[in-house]
Amino acid sequence: MIRKLISTTLFFVLISCALVAQVDLKKIDNYISKAQKEWNVPGLAVAVVKDGKIVHAKGYGVLEKGKSEKVDENTLFAIASNTKAFISTAIGTLVDQGKLDWKDKVKDHLPYFELYDNYATAEATVEDLLCHRLGLGTFSGDVIWYKSELSAEDVVKRAKYVPQAYGFRDGYGYSNLMFITAGEVIKAVTGKEWNEYVAETFFRPLGMNRTITSIDDIRSNAATPHKAIRDENIVIPWTNWDNMGAAGGIISSVNDMAQWMIFQLNKGKAGGRQILEANTQHRIMTPHNNFTVTEGSKRARPGRNFSGYALGWGVSDNKGRRIVAHGGGYDGMYSRVAMMPEENLGVVVLTNGMRGISNHITDYIMDRYIDAEEVDYSANAVKNVRYGMYDRIDALKEKRVTGTQPSLSQENYAGIFYTPMYGDIYVKNENSKLRLEFSHAPLLSATLTHWHYDTWEINWDNEHAWFGFGTVQFNFSAGRKISGIHIDVPNGDIFFDELKLEKVESPTITTNK
Repeated sequence: MIRKLISTTLFFVLISCALVAQVDLKKIDNYISKAQKEWNVPGLAVAVVKDGKIVHAKGYGVLEKGKSEKVDENTLFAIASNTKAFISTAIGTLVDQGKLDWKDKVKDHLPYFELYDNYATAEATVEDLLCHRLGLGTFSGDVIWYKSELSAEDVVKRAKYVPQAYGFRDGYGYSNLMFITAGEVIKAVTGKEWNEYVAETFFRPLGMNRTITSIDDIRSNAATPHKAIRDENIVIPWTNWDNMGAAGGIISSVNDMAQWMIFQLNKGKAGGRQILEANTQHRIMTPHNNFTVTEGSKRARPGRNFSGYALGWGVSDNKGRRIVAHGGGYDGMYSRVAMMPEENLGVVVLTNGMRGISNHITDYIMDRYIDAEEVDYSANAVKNVRYGMYDRIDALKEKRVTGTQPSLSQENYAGIFYTPMYGDIYVKNENSKLRLEFSHAPLLSATLTHWHYDTWEINWDNEHAWFGFGTVQFNFSAGRKISGIHIDVPNGDIFFDELKLEKVESPTITTNK
C-alpha cells in the first residue's frame, strides 16, 4: 500500500514537472519583444517566478529613447502604486507583533487626521485606509501632493478638505491620500519613517539590494521616464515623489521584485523565517471592497468572473484561478505585478513608458502556465487604443472663439486665489506677462496667454507627464470684479478643477491648515 502511494505521488510529481517543462520560455520571450514594439515602449523588463525560482528575467529595449544603453534585469524603474502592497504587508507585520490592530481607529494613531465629516473621521480604521472605501473619489486630492514641497503630514492634514464622493464604506474610490496616511501610521507606531521600516523588514531580508525609495538615491542603471503623446515618446526627468512615497515611492528592478513575489507566494516566509504570518497574509489578499466586472473587462480577459480590492492588492480570477495583482503609474513609467498563488506563479513587468502594455504581458504569460487557449492580448488591445485626453483637448480647442478681447486690462487679472484644500495660488503680472504660481509647488509655474474672453491658456514652464494643455478662467462677481478662478487641465489623474479658488486680499499661511 505504501509502495503504491509513493508510486502514485511520484507519478503526479513527474506529470507536474512535465507540464512546467512544456512552457515555452522562448515563445514568451518573443511575445514580449513583439509587444514592446507594438506598443512603442522604449524599454521594459520582465521577470517570471515559478515554484520559488526565477525562470525568466530579462530587459527589452533601451534605457532612453535615442540612446543605445540596454535595459536588463537589474535596471531600476519606479514601481509606483505597487508600493501599496509593501505598506499593507508592513502594517500586517505590526499586527502580528501586537503593535496595532486592523480595526484601530486612525485618529488614535494620528490625532491630526480628519476627513470630510466627524463620523468618517472618528470611525475610519487602519484597515479602511488600505482598501479605498472611505468615501473619497478616485485620485481625488492628488493635486495637493503632486510636485509639492509639502511633507506627508502636511498632505494628510489637508485630506479633510477633499470632498466626499460616496457613502462611508459604501463604494470604491482609489485614494493615494489614504495610503500616504497609512505610511504616517507606520511612523507613529514604529518611530521610523515608512521607508526605513519597509527596508529593514523586507528589502534587506529578501535580498532586494537595488531597491530604493527616493530618486535622490539613484546611482546607476536606471531607466529614463518617457511621456506618451499619442504615438510619440517624450523624454522627461524623474519626478520626486517623497511626500507621497507610501502610496507610490518605491524604485526597483525585476530581479528584486521577483524576490518580493517569491516571498508573497511562500506565504510570508523568507530565508527560513516567517516574516509575515500566513493568516495575516490571507487577510491582506482577501477582497474587502468588491466591484462590478464590466463587459469590457470580460472581453479583455475572457474567463474573469469577479474583481475586488483587498489590502494593497487587487484580486480577480482567470479561468478559475485566483489572481492577486496591482498596477502602478509614475511620471513616465507604468508597472504591473501579478501572481497566481495556487499555481505558485508570479510575473512582474516594469516599463519606462506610459502605454498600457503590462496587463497584456502578464495575462499572456499566465495563460501559458495554465495551458489556456492562446490569446494575443497585446495585438488585440493595441488595435483599440484611444487617446481620450487628447480627444478632450481637441474638442476644447475647437470651441475657441477667436478675435475676442479680455474684459479688463492685463494688470487687473493679477491676484491671490485661495482654497483650503491647497492654499494660495498666484496670478502675477510680470514683465508684461501673466504668470501662474502655486504656493508650495514651484515646478507647476506657468505663463498665461490670452485664449478667449476672460480665459487664458496655461503654458507650463516644465513638461508634465499627466497633462499639458489647460486654461484658467477668471470668474466675476455681479459687480464685475474678479471673484475667483477655475483651472481646467484635461487629464485623468491630477484634478486641478477640484480647487475652488476664491480671490483674497493677502496671502494665507497654508502649511498646516
